[in-house]
Amino acid sequence: MGLKPDHWIRRMSLEHKMIEPFVDGLKREGVISYGLSSYGYDMRVADEFKVFTNVYNEVVDPKNFSPLSFVDIKADHIIIPPNSFALARSVEYFRIPRKVLCICLGKSTYARSGLVVNITPFEPMWEGHVTLEISNTTPLPARVYANEGIAQVLFLEADEECEVSYADRKGKYQAQTGVTPPRL
Repeated sequence: MGLKPDHWIRRMSLEHKMIEPFVDGLKREGVISYGLSSYGYDMRVADEFKVFTNVYNEVVDPKNFSPLSFVDIKADHIIIPPNSFALARSVEYFRIPRKVLCICLGKSTYARSGLVVNITPFEPMWEGHVTLEISNTTPLPARVYANEGIAQVLFLEADEECEVSYADRKGKYQAQTGVTPPRL
């Protein structure tokens, strides 16, 4: 299994629509950087957020998730309350090839600000907008900017194709669009 370089990511995105929209090169003037990097792709966070709230005193239950657990916000930025959490989605839509697994890591600019971005791996043949989990670990409110970089995607290609892909087993988050809460 090997890490894939920028020219492979560019070719797969332009010829096979692996990333749409695709930004060829790193954009960084006045924004938290996004786009193609040396061995990965810095994806952006869209302007759709679900910020958790305790207004209705709901219990967060991944088997029985209540929409009353959060408020929907569409804006050019959000403020995540202290020691709180938000869901968001990527601007980019991903289509992962059968021999590829993606690992995502939060960008250092947000990590150094006390924000942890957790994203599960993108399995072979998964496609969709990425649902982003953003935790504010600080005792202060934290701002997240829409349409700017949030996390870096690393592409790992296996020597062989997997026997059963995410699409083959009809994964519950296949082809998700919008911010997708937990499903059972």
